[in-house]
Amino acid sequence: MPLVFVVLWSTGFIGAKFGLPYAEPFTFLSIRFAATLALLVPIVWLTRSAWPSSPRLWGHVAVSGCLVHGGYLGGVFYAISLGMPAGLASLLVGLQPLLTAALAGPLLGERLSALQWMGLALGLAGVSLVLGGKMDLSALSFEGFGWPALACTLVALVGISLGTLYQKRYCSGMPLLGGTVVQYLGALALLGAGSLLLETREVEWSLTFVLTLGWLVLVLSIAAIMLLMMLIKRGEASRVASLFYLVPPVTAVEAWWLFDEGLPPISLIGMALAIAGVALTVRAKKPRAS
Repeated sequence: MPLVFVVLWSTGFIGAKFGLPYAEPFTFLSIRFAATLALLVPIVWLTRSAWPSSPRLWGHVAVSGCLVHGGYLGGVFYAISLGMPAGLASLLVGLQPLLTAALAGPLLGERLSALQWMGLALGLAGVSLVLGGKMDLSALSFEGFGWPALACTLVALVGISLGTLYQKRYCSGMPLLGGTVVQYLGALALLGAGSLLLETREVEWSLTFVLTLGWLVLVLSIAAIMLLMMLIKRGEASRVASLFYLVPPVTAVEAWWLFDEGLPPISLIGMALAIAGVALTVRAKKPRAS
């Protein structure tokens, strides 16, 4: 299940690159969330799935949706629309495991062993090598994008990190299907407002856009998110977050296949380091509470 999640999640960056030429980021995501809700709500009713059990839980689930879906996806898509390479965006939000692990202690009371911290550091080094091998150093001096794109990526990083922790702490009783609907409602309200306030909401309904939208709705917004919710519910937030180390290497392979982007030897070495870091972080035992 974690491997399937990583492969599916990585295609989100590729989907953004395919779809953003045809719609602005918040408009694109609002259409995506609305289409996802149109599919999920009937499924919830037909399967008689439970909804969040209290107004308080509804609120917590909606907040987690704003963070996990609205903040993360809104930040990534907007950064790419401002010129940031999809691979670089993937690398920057790949810092999430370190941020999540650092916050899991004070917020959730989780403690990481020395080996787990080593795994996180090793994974970060691997991710840096994977995309650093193909990174144009001039881009770091803002060729093609500027500070707004970097700020959007930071919003995405903070959103997915806080969202993972928030859901683990406040949404443990969230029913999977009904809770996911509430999360998308929260994200749609957030990004829909952004679309109304900041964008023209014009869409070019090309075949490429429709196919990309279909993939993002069915595979990312439904299949991959269901897997993520199950993984968060079954495992510690910091260990679930460590899976995101694998996303940039997989994205690099997909970019090589779809866009003929090269994979230098240093990137292959980085992939091995990232996988080793994930394995070390996930398998290392926690220290006993003092």
